[in-house]
Amino acid sequence: MDRPFFSVIVPAHNAECRLWKGLDSIKRQTFQDYELIVVCDDCMDDTAQFARKYTDKVFEVDWHNCGKTRNKGLDEAVGEWVLFMDDDDWWNDDRAFEFIANEVKDESKYFDVLAFGFIFGANGYARQYPGHLYIAIWNKAWKRSFIGNNRFPEVPHSDDVGFAELLHPKARFKYIDDSLYYYNYMRPGSITAKLKAGELQTLEQMGLR
Repeated sequence: MDRPFFSVIVPAHNAECRLWKGLDSIKRQTFQDYELIVVCDDCMDDTAQFARKYTDKVFEVDWHNCGKTRNKGLDEAVGEWVLFMDDDDWWNDDRAFEFIANEVKDESKYFDVLAFGFIFGANGYARQYPGHLYIAIWNKAWKRSFIGNNRFPEVPHSDDVGFAELLHPKARFKYIDDSLYYYNYMRPGSITAKLKAGELQTLEQMGLR
């Protein structure tokens, strides 16, 4: 079997009612050389069954730990490049994978990570951001060989920040401004919203910052 160009990793938790938008945005991509990996962590609904309509690479775990969940996705990934998507976000353009592939195919020996633009959406507000060194994982394509054996900190939340802070200083970057990803910030009930409301420990309280 040929190696896929992209591995798209999606951690999911009780996401049956919202996951469809992101998975549909992947299914509609004009560039289809990818594997989709969905890791369902502590799902009490039909998230896994729903995800299997889109991919046979669905894994069910009971960790309640987003870092471990993303690491499971990395352990299963065999693509040349890795893309991350949260279960409440989506790809903003049906040609997103095509644009990314065209940017990395010929020049990838010169960089390890491609950072692209995104739309930041919250409570009816939306703003476009160009590609830049934002401390996030979902607005970037990561070369799988660059990630190597590096993994996310195994914590319940903010693992993506730890991963980005670990690898950013080591990476050679390329930037494009196309807004390819929609970041659905502050969805009610999300980890980010709970952090903002003080319902979860901050990184400082956890001794991680």
